[in-house]
Amino acid sequence: MWRTIFQVVGLIAAVLSLIPLFAADFWFIRVFDYLHMYFTGFTLIAIILYFFTFKPKWVKDYVYVSILLGCFIFQIYRAVDYFPFYPQEVDPAKSQTATQLTFYNVNVLQKNTESVKLFEELRDLQPDVIVFMETDQIWADKISQEIKSDYPYRVEHPLDNTYGILLYSKLELVDPQVEFLVDQEIPSITTQLRTDKGELIQLYAIHPTPPMPQHNPKSTDRDKELIKTAIKAYNSELPVIVMGDFNDVPWSDSTQLMKIIGKLLDVRLGRGAFNTFNAKNMLMRWPLDHILSSPEFRYVDADTGANFGSDHFPVWVTLSLEPENKLDQEAQEPTKNQWKQAKDQLNDQELESFTKIPASLQNLMSQ
Repeated sequence: MWRTIFQVVGLIAAVLSLIPLFAADFWFIRVFDYLHMYFTGFTLIAIILYFFTFKPKWVKDYVYVSILLGCFIFQIYRAVDYFPFYPQEVDPAKSQTATQLTFYNVNVLQKNTESVKLFEELRDLQPDVIVFMETDQIWADKISQEIKSDYPYRVEHPLDNTYGILLYSKLELVDPQVEFLVDQEIPSITTQLRTDKGELIQLYAIHPTPPMPQHNPKSTDRDKELIKTAIKAYNSELPVIVMGDFNDVPWSDSTQLMKIIGKLLDVRLGRGAFNTFNAKNMLMRWPLDHILSSPEFRYVDADTGANFGSDHFPVWVTLSLEPENKLDQEAQEPTKNQWKQAKDQLNDQELESFTKIPASLQNLMSQ
């Protein structure tokens, strides 16, 4: 009986972790991206337990264990970047005189009425740029009252649909805009930041919709907003920061493609996953909130923030702006196949809406 139970548990874990490999954007496929780490653990447990009933003379046992080991190795390979022993993607800061900036990202949970710990942390940490998501007018008024004097520059677009977004900055904002990349009810923010030294940085703050059966049964809109943001990042001649609640985990194909197309780096590689959701469930947590940077930035510090009643932990990162060292950690150029994947997510009208279309995309559009 135990042999059968171990076999069933192992095979279920292995199969479920491989489901996201199917090229389908239905929510019941994409949701397994979130659970990848759990299925990896289940597969390992199934392998260990099965050896208690393993029969050396049975060929079927060797076949079964080989299959599970193959799945386990693949599962580890897919997310190994986010283990602390993996090589770091964003190198530690070199310069002692470079501009250092702290970016703070938080989904407040619109219905949440607790905020004391959040504002205590903000007063202690004093981030240079804060992006608040799921902010309605009540949250906007509360935030403005608590930190207004410290943040003279802001973009505020509160909404009652859980997609309100606010940006507060100590740095001057240059040409700030609220954009609707995919849906007229889901805003994003694009702006340049001017540092005290006069350096300009391009920032994109996004909160794409998740694949959910009751609202959006496919991940199409989320993936499209990620790709549109990535192309903007690719086109930027300035150092780039992309931050927000992506409603996606970093090891998924969608976010990986966005990183590659945008030529962006993730400070978490080699440092940990920094799980931000679900703050209300200790057993089920994964990283949905992201702060990605272009190679001009180097790592100083990063962490998740206070548990203040939201279902998300905040995430923050302190970066050193060192464009003179960017070639040491330069992001790889997207391949033709990766550009094709990006193009397949957008129609011709959406592609032509960009003020600048990368040459690789232009070539694909003409084919």
